[in-house]
Amino acid sequence: MTPTRAWIALLALSAASTAVAATGAAGPAFALAVLAIAGIKARLILGAYLGLSAAPAWARGFDLALALLLAAFAGLALAASAVMF
Repeated sequence: MTPTRAWIALLALSAASTAVAATGAAGPAFALAVLAIAGIKARLILGAYLGLSAAPAWARGFDLALALLLAAFAGLALAASAVMF
């Protein structure tokens, strides 16, 4: 993906996250939606701007670390919502 296409995709994802936030939603569904969008944006930045698409081994490592981090955040969001409700 070229940097220009990545930039356009990042703009679209930013608009999507703004739309999710504008709904006024809260709770685990909101948190998971925001985390999913953030994960996609992070992957785009890592691949298109930091050049990890040219280094598959490094890309797999960063993908694993990103997936574990997002899974931990999702677990925390779900645990917090279970305590609140």
